[in-house]
Amino acid sequence: MFNSRYFFSTLKYAAASFAILSIISFSAVGQTPAENTTHPSTIKKLEARDELNKGYKEYKKAHYDEAIRHFERATELDPSLIIAKAYLGTAREQYVVPGLDTPDNLKIAQHTIEIFQQVLDANPHDVNSMKQVAGIYYSVNKLDDAKAWQKKVLAEDPKDPEAAYTVGVIDWQEAHQNVLDALKPAGMNDDGEGNAKAPAALMEKIKAQNSALVEEGLAYLNRAVENRPNYGDAMAYVNLMYRRKADVDFGTEEARKDDVAKADKWRNKAIEAYKADKEHKNAVPDSPQQ
Repeated sequence: MFNSRYFFSTLKYAAASFAILSIISFSAVGQTPAENTTHPSTIKKLEARDELNKGYKEYKKAHYDEAIRHFERATELDPSLIIAKAYLGTAREQYVVPGLDTPDNLKIAQHTIEIFQQVLDANPHDVNSMKQVAGIYYSVNKLDDAKAWQKKVLAEDPKDPEAAYTVGVIDWQEAHQNVLDALKPAGMNDDGEGNAKAPAALMEKIKAQNSALVEEGLAYLNRAVENRPNYGDAMAYVNLMYRRKADVDFGTEEARKDDVAKADKWRNKAIEAYKADKEHKNAVPDSPQQ
């Protein structure tokens, strides 16, 4: 079953990682040995970098309000300092509440997206900003927009496993919800094995809604595993998506059973991947040579 809280926290972690991994040495930026450091424009650039450094320090301490003020000041002093806008967007994103589609939360989300769009206007190939935008749209349940932006990421980096995984997850979410919505009026629950006992008319509706989602979702999830062979989360969703394929293949018992068997196989693969990952993390490093 999809764990939305875990997925949202992963997106938040990705945003924080982006900020940390993007840090550079600002002391040498915008200044050469022969540069006149007393020129007003140079002073502003140096002040902007100082504000950027201060903002980064506050961000690391999770003092997001203070970080935002420093980043905003940095962009005011030097509008060409694009990384300050990227940090500003990253800090503001911390105030986007996952799963909440209230007007206030949507306003914060949209404002943050606009900041990242400014970064992309300066550098249309900035994959990090594309991922941030995709993550924000996902957080506020704009799944079609989130999927579209993840596909933009893949256009820049076809081997990005997280982007492919997220497209597959979104396809599964939509397909799964379609099944729940269709079964509810009939007083039925999803059995995860193709719902063979459901009325044919109901299953025809599910097939019409989910065929394209299942096909696309499986393609992207398999792509994620191809580019990260130990990707347990992606394997788990291949399992779940084959259970949605079993719905689509209703009426053909052999195909339905084959889908369920493949789902079970991928579930076991995911378990093994999780186990291997845990063992790797718990492994004690070799003692250093004396």
